[in-house]
Amino acid sequence: MSIQYILEIVGTFAFAISGALAVKDQKHQDWFGASFTAFISSIGGGTLRDVLLDSYPLVWISDITIIHAIILGILVTFIFYKFLLRLRKTLFLFDTFGIALFTLVGTEKALNLGVRPEIAVIMGVFTATMGGVIRDMMTNEIPIIYRKEVYATACFSGACVYLILDGLGVERNTTFIVSALVIIVLRILAVRNGWSVPRFFR
Repeated sequence: MSIQYILEIVGTFAFAISGALAVKDQKHQDWFGASFTAFISSIGGGTLRDVLLDSYPLVWISDITIIHAIILGILVTFIFYKFLLRLRKTLFLFDTFGIALFTLVGTEKALNLGVRPEIAVIMGVFTATMGGVIRDMMTNEIPIIYRKEVYATACFSGACVYLILDGLGVERNTTFIVSALVIIVLRILAVRNGWSVPRFFR
């Protein structure tokens, strides 16, 4: 079982929890709403990536383990949601782990399909962020990429680190771990210290 596959499963599980928790403040918190939001959060970015790269069948259609990871995330959220909500910034942490893992999975898959490195970085960012964007729109939240915090920029940075390490011939698992840590640490530090990307319009 490759590190890429493990990361994709773990990222899917993390995003499923993030998506299910996102409906906690909605008026109707039924099973279907939570499950659908978890599902879209988990596969939205990867589906967009595969469609743009003309990669079929879509990963969640060809691999039932993806669906099982989403179902497990939904069940874990249902059973332990009170505990999860008591944890400080639970949604933030699961979202951060999710985007770190999905960025690298998306970047590597794009490279394996033969696209240019610049396009691979974009696909990595799309894979990581679009599920969260759709989740926020479904729950009537301002999409996180429009909020004053480092999000897509962290994904972009991690994807670039991945390309550099890969180009230098660094061992694959080490490349994945270091690049994921860059995204996670950068996002946590940015939130803790109030860092943000400079405004476009002044």
